[in-house]
Amino acid sequence: MTRKANSTRNRRFITFAWITALALLTIFLIYRELTAVLYILATLGVTALLIVVALADLSRHEKFPTELPRADDAAALGSGLGSSNRTGRR
Repeated sequence: MTRKANSTRNRRFITFAWITALALLTIFLIYRELTAVLYILATLGVTALLIVVALADLSRHEKFPTELPRADDAAALGSGLGSSNRTGRR
């Protein structure tokens, strides 16, 4: 358990170190008025994020329910129409 806690703490420290370093770099570039470099870094960051999302395997953890959800009749109730789940009673 201690090894796992140390691993989590170490990973969290590395994450905060990256965030701090990138924030300081951004502040430095703004201070030096190097907007061209900021534009390039922002473009590369967004491109990297899009690649990570595109390569993520999101369907592996997706589970579909066996029963479909029932229709929502909120619009029918508000407009005075009858329910779509009526059984033919009058």
